[in-house]
Amino acid sequence: MNATPFEFIHPVPPSIIRDTECPLFESMVSAGFPSPAQDYYDGYLNLHQYLIPDPNNVFFVRANGDSMIGAGIFDQDLLIVDRSKKKPNGKVVIASLNGEFTLKRLVQTRECFELQPENPDYPSIPISVDDDFQIWGVVRHVIHKL
Repeated sequence: MNATPFEFIHPVPPSIIRDTECPLFESMVSAGFPSPAQDYYDGYLNLHQYLIPDPNNVFFVRANGDSMIGAGIFDQDLLIVDRSKKKPNGKVVIASLNGEFTLKRLVQTRECFELQPENPDYPSIPISVDDDFQIWGVVRHVIHKL
């Protein structure tokens, strides 16, 4: 296989995972009507362990384009991708189809598998048995700035 855009992306080294923990509050924040504030917290959350439970099977990549905006993935968002995830049907995946990389939802139909965008401006991409198809990983988390 020729050089790919993902060749420079390696699994996250364990030395990157730090033991930094921040308070995790027990009560949720209302996105509707305000509720009285509570001072209760539920211990600590290590964000690195939460986002990257298995550093040997995770890589980062940035999204490019707007075909997945319905899934909450926008241009230049940082994706945390798990290479070990099994049963990717229905999941958002990084895939290689005939030498081209794409970010889509993998869905099984009656006839075949399809790579489906989450934007009505883009068509679904059917996958045939003659296609050179490979799943590089399942997107676990999306990080974007507000």
